[in-house]
Amino acid sequence: MADAAQGFDYVVVGGGTAGCVLAARLSEDSRRTVCLLEAGGSGRSVFINVPGAIVMAQRSASLNWRFQSIPQPQLSGRRISVPRGRGLGGSALINGMVYFRGNPRDYDAWAAAGATGWGYREVLLYFRKSEHNENFGSSVYHGRGGPMNVRSVTRPNPLNFSFFDALAGLGYSYRDDLNGADSEGMSLRQLSIRNGMRETTASALLQPALGRANLTVLTGTQATRIVLDGRRAVGVEARSAGGRLIVKAHREIVLTAGSIQSPQLLMLSGIGDGEHLAALGLAVRRDLPGVGRNLHDHLAAPVHMRMRNPASYGVSLRAMPRNLWNVTEYLLFRRGPLANNVFESAAFVKSIPGLDKPDVQLVFQPAKRPGPSFPYPVGHGFAISPVGLYPRSRGRVTLASPDPFDAPLIDPNLLSAPEDLPPLIDGIRLARRIFASPAFAKYRAQETSPGSTAESDAELAAYVRAQAYTVHHPVSTCRMGSDAAAVVDPQLRVVGLDNLRVADASVFPSIIGGNTNAAVVMIAEKACDLILGRPPLAPETFEASDSPITKQWSSP
Repeated sequence: MADAAQGFDYVVVGGGTAGCVLAARLSEDSRRTVCLLEAGGSGRSVFINVPGAIVMAQRSASLNWRFQSIPQPQLSGRRISVPRGRGLGGSALINGMVYFRGNPRDYDAWAAAGATGWGYREVLLYFRKSEHNENFGSSVYHGRGGPMNVRSVTRPNPLNFSFFDALAGLGYSYRDDLNGADSEGMSLRQLSIRNGMRETTASALLQPALGRANLTVLTGTQATRIVLDGRRAVGVEARSAGGRLIVKAHREIVLTAGSIQSPQLLMLSGIGDGEHLAALGLAVRRDLPGVGRNLHDHLAAPVHMRMRNPASYGVSLRAMPRNLWNVTEYLLFRRGPLANNVFESAAFVKSIPGLDKPDVQLVFQPAKRPGPSFPYPVGHGFAISPVGLYPRSRGRVTLASPDPFDAPLIDPNLLSAPEDLPPLIDGIRLARRIFASPAFAKYRAQETSPGSTAESDAELAAYVRAQAYTVHHPVSTCRMGSDAAAVVDPQLRVVGLDNLRVADASVFPSIIGGNTNAAVVMIAEKACDLILGRPPLAPETFEASDSPITKQWSSP
């Protein structure tokens, strides 16, 4: 272990998904010393390990920063939950374990917007580098032998097949691989799970690296400021149980604290909108108005169904024998429903014809929503959550005060763009058509929300404003680009400063069409090559026909 007083070649701030990748990869060369700072703890908990205990993990105060937005005017003045993971593994400790990369066109849009070198062909090999895919193996689109295990849902709940049957009856196709050439279609999820337990970059990459003499991991250590010498970042000021310390960086500092806390730390260091910083009494070291801006996230508005049939996951007298067996099976063999993530299937659809990629995700859940005081659903039912994939609304993260221990002010400004509402309303109507199809008739389910009183566009819009929530994919608060408003350049370097980079979801030029965790792993893998000055992995050459194609669904 290197001596903190002497400093390190590289200091990585934030032990989340990206930080664990960077710490592990940068320390592969024993000649380089690396320090990883993490405000939380080890990130170890039985609630984390068991995929089916996802709600309990999310509700753990020790694993979740539990941020909230400021009141949202377009969402009935509600504060929206902004959960962020706390501990080694970051938000992957509490997320849904979904391995999804977005649509390939998302990355071509990044490159077209000024993120040179981040088109789909250029990032694909970085996705493959970290992946060990149990189902698809080594192929144009997938990797085998990488550190992170990926597998499809095993033994899915039969309700998923009713979901597919209903969609097929409405003319939609099944796709073997949603992470191939296109994401349009329906399929079972691919998950970051190994041997029935949650897989994170902490378990897959960092844990095997902890024995290296050149890697130091400081948990319970919250970064409070980047130390600058002129325009050069030279260290990180932090607080731990032992008091204040400064960790020096001889080569570079890399921020991987996520879309909320990376911009917060930059602003606390005097890097950000000069007017905002000056108003708080902070010295402006680098006027970068883009820091904290461009915040956006995916918004969802669910359709919930209730039934007496015990086919869904849930706690009831009729389901008790099955549930007891499921617990026993998991304890003995690490398999069964507890070895999956509950959200077992999804469909990516276009709300209107002619779009070049799907703009709505339908997340199917073969269970009722858990109550506020019990982490598992009592009774039976199912739900579809339509998710708007490409929101136009943009918000901002700002400082509440100069105190680094005060939570920042988070304003996603949800539904401020009128274009964001129609895809959600269309998604609700499609979900109702799915549940009204013959495939679901045998369950005799009743809609509990939005409910029969919400039929018109105005009534459904009111429901969205009263009940919609984000699916916890905040991005773009340190946006990457080549224009004057960018915070980092395509090499992830903070504009106007030396030896300081950002490499997490905050650098997304724009949100991708789905879950963000896999893309963050990719960014961190590519960031390592950028930091070390290595040539990028050679772009792939392939045709769309190399991907498993959509096909007509037939029930097993």
